Amino acid sequence: MYQFLDPPVKRKEKRLIWAATRSILENVGFSHKRSGKKSRSHWNFFLRLLKIFAFLLKITGYYQKGYGNAKTIRVNELSLKFPNLPDAFNGFRILHLSDLHIDSIPGFVSLIIDKIKDLEFDICLMTGDYRRDISGSFSHILKPVQSLSKYIQAPFGTFAVLGNHDTYLMAQYEEESGIELLINESVEIIRDGQKILITGTDDPFNFFTEPAALCLETRGYDFKIALVHTSELARLASANRYDLYLCGHTHGGQICLQEGMPLISHQFEGKQYNHGLWKIGSLAGYTSRGAGVSGIPVRFNCSAEITVINLLK
Repeated sequence: MYQFLDPPVKRKEKRLIWAATRSILENVGFSHKRSGKKSRSHWNFFLRLLKIFAFLLKITGYYQKGYGNAKTIRVNELSLKFPNLPDAFNGFRILHLSDLHIDSIPGFVSLIIDKIKDLEFDICLMTGDYRRDISGSFSHILKPVQSLSKYIQAPFGTFAVLGNHDTYLMAQYEEESGIELLINESVEIIRDGQKILITGTDDPFNFFTEPAALCLETRGYDFKIALVHTSELARLASANRYDLYLCGHTHGGQICLQEGMPLISHQFEGKQYNHGLWKIGSLAGYTSRGAGVSGIPVRFNCSAEITVINLLK
């Protein structure tokens, strides 16, 4: 079972304030960073460059290969040991989904479902970017997300945070999607009387606000998990004694010169955070390569992934 730290009335009040703030940030067309830096989005210019790149791939015959790679999703299973993990959670399995961009490839949701339908997991955690574009309509992804939701309902809940491609308006569809959003808030996961804490923040890549940092200032739990779209808040999570940090955003580069060497990663914290496992002190972090694609529907030397993490004592 699970329960939110804040009572329903307080959650509703905080959600209203967040929605008002995020709506303004989405409409002004600037990226807002924790450092205070504010800059205009260059997404449209980036898309124009990608169109040129896609044209070159097509005339050289590589586009179809890259498209086939993008439709090939691997299930990556790993086990992580934590000496402070409560005994009741030994063997607790997390399904981690990130960067679905579910409308980038026709019928893509069926490929994801095919990969997860036989997996066993106790909880599903999602780290943002559910649509292709960074603005405009999202109604066309609602049915695919609902189809997927049937296969990711877990005994201890299905929780998600928003990414920089997502909009605050998606929050109004929580109930029908069957997916609980964590927006600068925490939830207790309770098993056999013992608890762990999961904290989810709003996207810090384009839409950072101070509540995203403040919500990580939690106390009183033996084991804590942070869900953030990017690795940008990892040091803050480590300072607040979080044990596991799950994120995505980079797609592992999506297009790499060779495995682990992306042309572009869209993150600035360091190459160690591009994909896979990393550490900050006692904090273990994992950056997913993502299941979907961004920009153009191709992958090279960087496989799409769905991750199952087994927590061990």
